Amino acid sequence: MLHEYRDEIHDLKQQNAHFAKIFEKHNELDQKVEDAEAGRIPMTDMELETLKKEKLLLKDEAYKMIMDYRKSKA
Repeated sequence: MLHEYRDEIHDLKQQNAHFAKIFEKHNELDQKVEDAEAGRIPMTDMELETLKKEKLLLKDEAYKMIMDYRKSKA
């Protein structure tokens, strides 16, 4: 997720417990989505869509935190 901000992500994960938590949750959801799409775990289309939306919300939140962090460093 957001690989172009690797340095900022590293710093935020060290400094901000909330960021670390949402980053970890995003990665967990990403794995669940991947497993469901590959047929490794059974999931309805609705359940899959819900996971994808939750994952996107977490990504948006993380992105906002990264942008705020970058502004504070400028």
